[in-house]
Amino acid sequence: MDDALKTFFSEARELLADMETALLGADVAPGAAVDVNAIFRAAHTIKGSAGLFGLDGVVRFTHVLESVLDEVRSGTVAIQGPLTPLLLRCCDHVGAWVDALEAGVELDDGHLAAEDTLLARLRAYLGAEAAAPEPAADETAQPTEGQWHLSIRFGADVLRNGMDPLAFVRYLSTIGRIERIVTLPDAVPALEELDPESCCLGFEIALVTSADRATIESVFEFVIDDCELRLVPPRSRVAEYVELIRALPEQPERIGEILVRCGSITERELEDALGRQRESDPPPRLGALLTEQGQVAPEVVEAALDRQRQVRETRTAESSTIRVDANKLDRLITLVGELVIAAAGAQQASRRVRDLELQEAHATLSALVQDVRDSALNLRMVRIGATFSRFKRVVHDVAAELGKDIELRVGGEDTELDKTVVEKLGDPLMHLVRNAIDHGIDSPEQRAARGKPARGVVGLNAYHDSGAIVIEVSDDGGGLNRERILAKARERGIVDADHVPADHEIDQLIFEAGFSTAEQVTNLSGRGVGMDVVKQNITALRGSVELASRPGEGTTVTVRLPLTLAIINGFQVAVGRSMFVVPMEMVDECVAYSCADGHDYTDLRNSVLPLVRLRELFGLGGEPPVRQNIVVVQCAGARCGLVVDALLGESQTVIKPLSRMFQQVRGISGSSLLGSGGVALILDVPALLAVAGHGRYSPPERCAIVA
Repeated sequence: MDDALKTFFSEARELLADMETALLGADVAPGAAVDVNAIFRAAHTIKGSAGLFGLDGVVRFTHVLESVLDEVRSGTVAIQGPLTPLLLRCCDHVGAWVDALEAGVELDDGHLAAEDTLLARLRAYLGAEAAAPEPAADETAQPTEGQWHLSIRFGADVLRNGMDPLAFVRYLSTIGRIERIVTLPDAVPALEELDPESCCLGFEIALVTSADRATIESVFEFVIDDCELRLVPPRSRVAEYVELIRALPEQPERIGEILVRCGSITERELEDALGRQRESDPPPRLGALLTEQGQVAPEVVEAALDRQRQVRETRTAESSTIRVDANKLDRLITLVGELVIAAAGAQQASRRVRDLELQEAHATLSALVQDVRDSALNLRMVRIGATFSRFKRVVHDVAAELGKDIELRVGGEDTELDKTVVEKLGDPLMHLVRNAIDHGIDSPEQRAARGKPARGVVGLNAYHDSGAIVIEVSDDGGGLNRERILAKARERGIVDADHVPADHEIDQLIFEAGFSTAEQVTNLSGRGVGMDVVKQNITALRGSVELASRPGEGTTVTVRLPLTLAIINGFQVAVGRSMFVVPMEMVDECVAYSCADGHDYTDLRNSVLPLVRLRELFGLGGEPPVRQNIVVVQCAGARCGLVVDALLGESQTVIKPLSRMFQQVRGISGSSLLGSGGVALILDVPALLAVAGHGRYSPPERCAIVA
């Protein structure tokens, strides 16, 4: 597949995402001009790019879509009401076109039928305007001449399609008089890169004519889908020139060039102004000079200055970022992991030979390896805001389906985490958001009865805590119906009839496989598939899920995940001959072991600290040494002490996944290769904290593991 076409598919999806975000924003804040302009620009760019590649189906559909959006932008059609859902469906349809074209297949019959329906509904908005009666014209009145400004950029395939750009320019002379024409060679590449079959021309034309807009536009009928054409009518308002400046496809950096291209001044007038500027001491700013001479309105100069700033910011951003294949980043992280392991082996060798010079050299090497590791991991860190943005559409559509009025509030969009975590986080978050909409938010009638606002709120928030990322999915609904959950659990035999569990134990029942309190099966719920899958997927990412519910106030599900699944700072400990690694960000302190016989807790500065004895938990053999140690760990506000034989210190730890045989072992989240060639097991601190909270070790938790 041609690289340029691949780029089109990628950029089209980005534009559709931007368009969807703007539509949802316009739905929340109706009438926001910036949103409407963003929607129009996205559709216009997709149409123009599709025309360059001869994608007639996309061009045909987006042309009608663009026409409706142009009416919205002009204020003729309101975006509120049924138009927003229709435009969202149009986004989906263009996305289906892109998917089909990328796969090299035709659009199926179902999508083609849907396209006909969408086009009919779109044309209804255009038909309303077309049906409006035109005022009767005075047959004796003669049309008056005026100066139109034409801004045209021909597409790259115009020459290949057998069209001559100059023929269209010459034809304009038959309907009027060309007063001024500026040829724009900006798109012409270097000579060695020039394709003689590609058109790189653009023109800014001043045309004096009595023809109307439709007549002028008809001149370019045969290339209308393969060019960008803007018409500014005679006696235009300042705002129309301002809009033309903002829509300039080129990116000139000089304010004079911007004003010439939008037709505000001629090149001769610009040269005269520059001459007067050079003669003055000190030379005034060009924009101020043109304004003082009355040649350009202040608003137009201000728009040109804004465009100038925008161009410079865009070029700065483009020069500071590059696109890198994700597979290359993954390969880099793998190599850095091998480098960390090799550096650990070199460290042990330097200690054995007891050569001070070698140890100093290795210390320098270790610091550099750690910097390389951190830099490599930062390359894979991405903002979670892009993932959160997906759910604006989900909330909009599901709320409409359920007849609820729901707002999505997002916080912490700038929080960063590893891209591999983000990729695997989408499905669990989707379940949680849909569950909050379906089960969490009450119906409008129930909310009114409880004195709540008619619009419910679903919240998505993210923040860093103790080296992990915490994501909260909340709703302001009625909270969990614990009586109903308990009754359903007893009905299914999950809870004994004579057992009365605590509230937090009842809350955890919703994570049981196949558990659902829905009375009927719908597209959203009732099949018992969802929350159990969420917990499994989060656990597979070495994370944890917690739930807090307040009757009548709402429910919050808290997901805690590691920032990366590749390399971490770890604290090595030993129990007998077995080696373990504790994530360093969860280590609070280390103290000498002291505990009364038979107790699983100790007194740490006048506070009770529950203990987890790793030797007993994992069934490791051998007698404990006379002097043991306690590693105090904390996570999500909870603390416990891990009783170990020896403290081995901090180390960089490359995380390796567990084999299927050990994936069900509680308290272990992964493994790591040591510099000596041995294997250390990475402790799952949240799971160990849960064990400490129970105060005892159940038989399944006494899993014999010999490292």
